[in-house]
Amino acid sequence: MNSSFRGAGAIAAAMALVAVVSGSYLGYRQLSQPSCTGSVPLVVAASPEIVEPIKAAADAKVVAGAGVDGRCLEVTVQAAEPVEIAAAIATKHATTLTGVGQGSGATVLPDVWVPDSSTWLQRLEQAAPGFQPLNGASVATSPVVVAMPEPLAKTMVGWPEKKLQWSELLGQMTSSDSPLKAGIVDPARDASGLSGLLALGQASAGNGNDAARVGVLRTLALNRSNLRADLMAKFPKSEDPAALANGVGLAALSEEDVIAYNATQPPVSLAALYVEPAAVALDYPFAVMPEADATKGNAADLLFGELASSPAYRDSLAKAGLRGADGSAGGGFTAPTGAPSPEAIAASAPATGGGAANGLDAAAIGRALASWTAITSPGRMLVVFDVSGSMLSPVPTAADKTRNEVMVEAAGRGLGLLDNEWWLGVWVFSTELQGSRDYRELVPIGQLSKQRDALQASLGEVQPVEGGATGLYDTVLASYLAVQEGYQADKVNSVVLFTDGQNEDANSISRDELIAQLKEKSDAKRPVRVILIGIGNEVNKEELESIAAAGGGGAFVAQDPAKIDEIFLQAIASRAATVG
Repeated sequence: MNSSFRGAGAIAAAMALVAVVSGSYLGYRQLSQPSCTGSVPLVVAASPEIVEPIKAAADAKVVAGAGVDGRCLEVTVQAAEPVEIAAAIATKHATTLTGVGQGSGATVLPDVWVPDSSTWLQRLEQAAPGFQPLNGASVATSPVVVAMPEPLAKTMVGWPEKKLQWSELLGQMTSSDSPLKAGIVDPARDASGLSGLLALGQASAGNGNDAARVGVLRTLALNRSNLRADLMAKFPKSEDPAALANGVGLAALSEEDVIAYNATQPPVSLAALYVEPAAVALDYPFAVMPEADATKGNAADLLFGELASSPAYRDSLAKAGLRGADGSAGGGFTAPTGAPSPEAIAASAPATGGGAANGLDAAAIGRALASWTAITSPGRMLVVFDVSGSMLSPVPTAADKTRNEVMVEAAGRGLGLLDNEWWLGVWVFSTELQGSRDYRELVPIGQLSKQRDALQASLGEVQPVEGGATGLYDTVLASYLAVQEGYQADKVNSVVLFTDGQNEDANSISRDELIAQLKEKSDAKRPVRVILIGIGNEVNKEELESIAAAGGGGAFVAQDPAKIDEIFLQAIASRAATVG
């Protein structure tokens, strides 16, 4: 058994990453045989808890004299937190992952990557279509459970006899008199946290309860941790009622986390609750990086063969608190009380290669993380609505509601998601709405805690002007300057503008002039992000992208206006992701 649980291993993993950057690799294994005409170096970066089993399998393959084209294997297995490798891959592909930020340009990417979850691959493939790793098959599994101090598990949910549903857990978390304090490792940076967030989100969606979903997000945000070790340190250290009440009472973690934590013989052990329906399990995909040449690809195949079929490797996984890809475990593995069958565990693992499993796909992950970002990254935002005449057009996929109705309803739901730390204002635009001006202020930018009712009421004033045209260029520039003027350094300052058309104001500045003005007015000390949301098929995506790029932001287009909710969430998430 690996005596250090994943959170406690974060420092070691960070040291290992430094070793990768410097070129001095840890875990180096080489065997020179007379029959070798050279060597094939293969660098594997793996999630810390699975490093030792992979090292043992690599050693076995090397000792057996495995090679490619007469050259012997040279295998390096390196511990690396998945978020660090994911950030480096995203940066290489000139993109970012929501909540992850930029990777180190000095990080040396491996030939093979074994993160703890395929959700990392799904997120990267969504953000960077050019990232297409090979293989991706699972080499281990660890179910995602709800970890709860055993005394609380017995008294609060009837563990171990009673099976718990996510909907019941949702009720516990949102109840005003519940003594349970929920914690989470930031789901944008942790696969177990993401799995728990998705499961809770699906439970609340199943109840049709948006308020419950928002309430859970805000509850989790209060006790979020960026590192696994920080969260684990918040579990109670005694069974004293005060300690149990003040410590973290539940958190989504992996089965391996609970096994490793309890192996340290803490004052209060953790129960592993296998909540139903099963959350997406950690599946440890064996991803061969696209840059690996054919020779390294063949070397990776040799190593994968050992991981896929060796009983010794399965036993090594068991010692590390992990199961095989099929959910079964090797010798010496002791499953936590209440664990389901191996078949049930295998069924909860995500499909490999970025596919969907149990209804989960990259879009579902994106929506969950965008909602999380809106809760945990309060900002200062001016929302600008197009009220030109074309916004009266019906949307067949939304029961013939108008584009305006669909847009306003989505904005209302988005407003409900934001907490009181946000600063928000509302404008509308068409042409000549206020004298010669194309735009008009409905609510000035102010703290949401002081003007939530006014903002909600203003949505009723967002009404299309029959015959009104689209005064896009002047409005973008004016809104940008307005946000910049009241810039707040402790927040992400942004403009989010909805439009269903192209600029139609003959008296406005040109697109080239707008872009030039945005670039000229930009200030590194007062950055403002321009996020443009196109509605329908009449927008010019290239136009929106060029303007947004000049404004340090991004453009999104909802070809089907009925999907504006999803696009709006993506826009909010991108607002934070663009911060350098």
